[in-house]
Amino acid sequence: MSEASGSHVAGGGGGTQPPPVVERAESELDQSASAASYDAPPTLADDETRATRFWSPRRVPAAVLALLILGAAGLLLYDIAAVRAGHSAMGWRPDLARELGERPLDSTAVLVGAGVAAAAGIWLIVLAVTPGLRAVLAMRRGDEDVRAGLHRGAAAMVLRDRAMDVSGVQSVRVRMTRSKVDVHAVSHFRELDDVRSDLDATLAEGIRDLGLGRSPGLSVRVARPGRKG
Repeated sequence: MSEASGSHVAGGGGGTQPPPVVERAESELDQSASAASYDAPPTLADDETRATRFWSPRRVPAAVLALLILGAAGLLLYDIAAVRAGHSAMGWRPDLARELGERPLDSTAVLVGAGVAAAAGIWLIVLAVTPGLRAVLAMRRGDEDVRAGLHRGAAAMVLRDRAMDVSGVQSVRVRMTRSKVDVHAVSHFRELDDVRSDLDATLAEGIRDLGLGRSPGLSVRVARPGRKG
């Protein structure tokens, strides 16, 4: 009786072979990150009208300014009416007139007051000429009487869900601004360049499907997960 040798074991008229060994390419193991920037396809056709940004109503600054003006005007009118009725003027009026007439222009109090007034004026001008509502992205206008907007957080969530559907993506972080979409993905298998290419195509289509009035740029970065321990 002899002992069988080799990789085949007799039995049942057939033999079993050991499972094949799958080895990863050296380039895949060595590559730790892949990044590139792309210009996403335009979201508007040439014959479509671009949507304008939403303007903030600026209720809080307008209310504060209105209350300050109303209080100062009311106090001044009350003092003038009291003087017309034969009463003496409030103490602050002579003191203010004396300070304005005697205090030099280069004094600290005058310079501080002028700086505060200038800063407040610049702030009001900026509020008047800027639209605000930076978190709301204007969408295409299919009807001139209807305007639609999409919150940046909601848009980033939609793109994140699209990115998670790409094969090889383990986790995704999306940061969206009015002009750019930054995507940082972690891939635990597949070539990083292939994953990045699929993310670029998927997210470019996702940006188009958002229906934004202005197409943001797209920046994609794919890396391997960090080592534990």
